[in-house]
Amino acid sequence: MPTVSQPLPASLEQIVQRFQQISEPKRRYEYLLWFAKHLPPFPATQKVAANRVPGCVSQVYVTAGLEQGKVSFQGDSDSQLTKGLVGLLVEGLSGLTPAEIMQLKPDFIQRTGLDVSLTSSRANGFYNIFHTMQQKVQALYDEC
Repeated sequence: MPTVSQPLPASLEQIVQRFQQISEPKRRYEYLLWFAKHLPPFPATQKVAANRVPGCVSQVYVTAGLEQGKVSFQGDSDSQLTKGLVGLLVEGLSGLTPAEIMQLKPDFIQRTGLDVSLTSSRANGFYNIFHTMQQKVQALYDEC
């Protein structure tokens, strides 16, 4: 699979570079779990079918909002590693414009080294979460 064709937004590039500095797979997982621990609490009222990420073994929820032209995400999962993936994406994508998010390709995960150590179901979960976030952004754009 080719590498990302356009430069990543600064927030996402910084996360990718931090992962690249970690050579041990165990430490990469620890850093991923850091994202899980730092996700803001997700409102129980938002744990509804419309916010559930399809195709994930874990229960994963994502919401998106638009403020002053920038997207803000919230998310949660019942699995800590998956919650870490959600946290990574929430951290990396929140604050971007809808256009920036829509032009991104999820293959930046390869640059983190996580794709090698994730199980196939978790890797698929990452792509499902990413695509759901893009769909939520598209829905926000369509509402405008």
